[in-house]
Amino acid sequence: MRIGGLQKFSFIDYPGKTAAIIFTQGCNFKCGYCHNPQLVYPSLFKVSIQEEEIFAFLESRKNQLDGVVITGGEPTLQPDLIDFITKVKDMGFLIKLDTNGSNPKVLEQIIKQKLVNFIAMDIKAPFDKYNSVCCVPVNIENIKLSINLIKKSGINFLFRTTYDKTKLFDKDIQTMTDFLNVAGFYKIQKCNPVIYHSHIN
Repeated sequence: MRIGGLQKFSFIDYPGKTAAIIFTQGCNFKCGYCHNPQLVYPSLFKVSIQEEEIFAFLESRKNQLDGVVITGGEPTLQPDLIDFITKVKDMGFLIKLDTNGSNPKVLEQIIKQKLVNFIAMDIKAPFDKYNSVCCVPVNIENIKLSINLIKKSGINFLFRTTYDKTKLFDKDIQTMTDFLNVAGFYKIQKCNPVIYHSHIN
């Protein structure tokens, strides 16, 4: 798996749990507000961290961390994601997956195999604005399918939207809130930069 970064410890990325965060390289969206361009554009990629280094680190933290967050980039683009998740889960960690929902087939496999304990999906915009916000053509049916898969999965979940006020308005937030209909499981995020860890410190 192409791993672009590791944050060794977080209190906030996995609700109620202490976790390490693994950042995968590559994304099929090009959102203008993206806080991790180093994980999106190949020309900005750092040298990938070897899986063996990740597993060695996790082995040393078995009694200190509850879980592992796999984020990106877009993790579902990784062809060996399921194998990687399985290995981490077998080490005894809870798994949280962050996704943009563009690959429902991968998401469905992960859910059916009960490989993750929490899924967070970014809802970029009302469907008629998705292409504008993501800056690429988006298959909206895939987004809808992922939403339904997550809602019906029985797995803890959170939908979230980064409120880019250059492209979204209050009425757009209301449209998404009404469509999702998951009171308490939808979060609006400000467009703030996030520190990116490009290597193990």
